[in-house]
Amino acid sequence: MAEKILVVDDDLDTLKLVGMMLQRQGYTIVAAINGTQALSKVPAEKPDLILLDVMMPDIDGFEVCRRIRSDPAFKTTPILMFTAKTQVDDKVQGFEAGADDYLPKPTHPAELLAHVKALLGRSRQASSAAALPAKKAHMVCVIGAKGGLGTSTLAVNIAVTMASRKQDVILLELRPGLGIAGALLGINKPSGLTALMQNNPEPITTAIVEKEIVGHPSGLRSLLSSFEPHDFAMIQQSARIEAIARVLAGMTQNLLIDLGNGLTEISAKLLMASDHVIILVEPMRHTVTMAKALVTDLQTLGLAQSKVDFVLVNRERSSLQMARAKIEEILGQPVIGMITPAPELAYQSAESGVPIVVRDPNAMVSDQIRQVTDRIMSKARS
Repeated sequence: MAEKILVVDDDLDTLKLVGMMLQRQGYTIVAAINGTQALSKVPAEKPDLILLDVMMPDIDGFEVCRRIRSDPAFKTTPILMFTAKTQVDDKVQGFEAGADDYLPKPTHPAELLAHVKALLGRSRQASSAAALPAKKAHMVCVIGAKGGLGTSTLAVNIAVTMASRKQDVILLELRPGLGIAGALLGINKPSGLTALMQNNPEPITTAIVEKEIVGHPSGLRSLLSSFEPHDFAMIQQSARIEAIARVLAGMTQNLLIDLGNGLTEISAKLLMASDHVIILVEPMRHTVTMAKALVTDLQTLGLAQSKVDFVLVNRERSSLQMARAKIEEILGQPVIGMITPAPELAYQSAESGVPIVVRDPNAMVSDQIRQVTDRIMSKARS
């Protein structure tokens, strides 16, 4: 998920050179050739950083910066002024206008890139710190290195295990259009998340969220996704989802979020705000490689490796799998648990709407799920 940089400069050669250099580093580039164009592109493109020239023919960079900062939506968007004006007074004027950093022209590409990375890094940290300001819950995100690993099944069974141990826990199934947790819990046609997402004009409040939460005999409370394919597009409403998560985090001691798989804008925000991340991986080289890539991306965003645990989902006979020691070597840390195949029990559980740990608490897989739950609860206490 590339960060977007708006480059504003009336010098086309500079615009091209800087844009190409940043594109090679993986950033998405939007260009503006004057101040007027920049002011129209900021609200339209919502850049993660603005690289702003000062000397432009229509509106100078100082005034552009002031106007950007006058919009509450962009008060914290990093602005790096990049200009041939190098006098101290010019720099002071830039900072007074709201710039975060100031570089003289010409600047070596490595220096420019270092400043860009530093500004974006600070912005990410500030965003993740502010993501859930009302948070009281110990927030755990469960995500698969790829699809088809049973992320929802594990999340549901962990949540039920926690609730059966008298823990205050809410399960948020953040998979609009792909929800299966309702079926696993014996709840027909779940629509709680959809109802909250469709009601856009109404602000998200505890009372509104509470109406959409469903209970379970174990004591678990859940906010579930539908399985209606057309609801999938709702995942793009990141601000709405973030507001829902913020409210949920203030309603419980433990918030368990099923993220499915894939790193989206909202899943990245929630992962960064979480206290504990569980990543499911299978003992196949390509899946292990994908898990390592996911962790690398999260660490780039600023997530501490100490918050991440891996759970190995074993679905094939051992002769077809990578050795656990090799997997741990690639991942750079031990896996905390292994879920072994239980196809008959999984089928019976799904058909009956009774979670695995309830349907057969003495099964080996139930004991393995409880071990993963123990790890989560121990982290919550530490």
